[in-house]
Amino acid sequence: MQKNNSGKRPTRVLDWLATTFGRVVVSLVVPVVTLGILIVGFRWLRDTIPDNNVQKALISLVAIIWGVGGAAMLYMLSNWLIEKLSPQWVRRLQPFVFVGPAIAILGWYLALPTVRTFWISLHNRDGSEFVGLQNYVAVFTQRIMLEAFRNNLLWIVFGATLSVTFGLLVAVLADRSRFETLAKSLVFMPMAISMVGAGVIWNFIYEVKDAASPQIGLLNAIWVGLGHEPQAWTALLQPWNNLFLIVIVIWLQTGFAMVIFSAAIKGIPQELIEAARVDGATEIQVFFKIMLPYIRGSVITVATTIIIFTLKIFDVVIVMTGGQFGTHVIATQFYRQAFTNQNKGYAAAIAIVLLIAVIPVMVYNLKQFREEEAF
Repeated sequence: MQKNNSGKRPTRVLDWLATTFGRVVVSLVVPVVTLGILIVGFRWLRDTIPDNNVQKALISLVAIIWGVGGAAMLYMLSNWLIEKLSPQWVRRLQPFVFVGPAIAILGWYLALPTVRTFWISLHNRDGSEFVGLQNYVAVFTQRIMLEAFRNNLLWIVFGATLSVTFGLLVAVLADRSRFETLAKSLVFMPMAISMVGAGVIWNFIYEVKDAASPQIGLLNAIWVGLGHEPQAWTALLQPWNNLFLIVIVIWLQTGFAMVIFSAAIKGIPQELIEAARVDGATEIQVFFKIMLPYIRGSVITVATTIIIFTLKIFDVVIVMTGGQFGTHVIATQFYRQAFTNQNKGYAAAIAIVLLIAVIPVMVYNLKQFREEEAF
């Protein structure tokens, strides 16, 4: 005899609605109450303690204690109240006590600014007139933006690919060397340098001797020593002068890739590798048939991270060339339109295009995490 489940459906729907409503309430109420109480406490401190240098230091100290301790106490109180419910509801609602503030922060500092930026991109340079998609049409038709897209593609193809390749190569070779620690330290060392600092260092390397600059860089010193004339490496040879800028990011990011790959390689069971060698596999076959598939998750993670980084590249280009000589990228064009030309609508459209370009890479990365559980 077939059971009739029609009576259970309304109950399930009501249960789902109650669960969803409870999660939303908990996610919203906890951060709102936390923020409200903290604001009241800060205002009380500001209005109660006299205004002088000693008291300002005291306010800062108390505010730190109140901000951290008060938030912790409110979370403990919220968690205590949730635990008074039935075990089923505790399991459903307790995670949202802690997820709620994260959602609120992401919404306030990421989602809302994105929506506002998109709205600005639909207006003219000063926001006084709605122009629809005209700014987006300009982004994909103006020659300077097309050059920026081309340059970003060069950064991805050469910068990301070579950073991953060199990082993997160093990780594999250093893992079998008795100087592993020293080699990895030297390769990782550039990671301690900021992008601006790296740009300044490589400016000296690419320096060309002329009337304005009597110094000669290391690269030109070698070039002249080989019997050639000194070259302005970052100004000539367009668009290949971008490659001289890409070298800087490869120099910086190879250490990052090497560290991730080295940790992943050490996680490969040695019995698996030794069994392959006993079966007659060469070192190249061991690498491509065993090691590379085993660390595939790490390779995808590093590759997508560096691709996103190169899509947003800004510091090196600004320090080295300022975007001149055909080296501008999407981020430098956004900066120039927003702060030099004061064209807020056009700059906002560039920012949205850059965001859209990054999203597929992030989605692919998250999809791989779910499928392979790389970490």
